Amino acid sequence: MNAAPTREGPRINEEIGVMRVRLVDERGNMVGVIARNEALQMAGNAGLDLVEISPNADPPVCKILDYGKFKYEEQKKKNEEKQREIAERRKPPADPQPP
Repeated sequence: MNAAPTREGPRINEEIGVMRVRLVDERGNMVGVIARNEALQMAGNAGLDLVEISPNADPPVCKILDYGKFKYEEQKKKNEEKQREIAERRKPPADPQPP
């Protein structure tokens, strides 16, 4: 069984310690199960990173993408969710209907 990532966030590039991965390319197309080194080479050729998306799958699912952009989008979603929660808390209660 694969170990879960030890640092915050998914494992990337050489941090992925398995021999074979199920690869999704940068366009979202399923490539299939290939050797990790081949997946790393494909990511390098595309100028992108190999990111482990689903570490507990067998084999783990990895995707070729821009990791910096991926982290930025994740943080942006978290911030938007926090803003929605704050707005909900600040919303005044509805006025009761007159009898």
